[in-house]
Amino acid sequence: MITQRGVVSLVLLAFGFVLMLASYFGLAAPWGFPPDAVRYSNPRLEFAPALFVLGVILAFLSAVVYELWPERDGRER
Repeated sequence: MITQRGVVSLVLLAFGFVLMLASYFGLAAPWGFPPDAVRYSNPRLEFAPALFVLGVILAFLSAVVYELWPERDGRER
């Protein structure tokens, strides 16, 4: 069975990946034709790269949370 720290880590990891994918494909790298036009070389949102970096940080923090979150020993208190 998955532990509480596993759930929290997976949620952080999933949120980080979703943020990375959304900020890169949806906000920072617009698709269009002609592909060499200046209009399609600029991101849709000015701070989209910062959102991508935040997603990477969240993905790496999920491992830190997993290691530092205390695991329950299974006994009732």
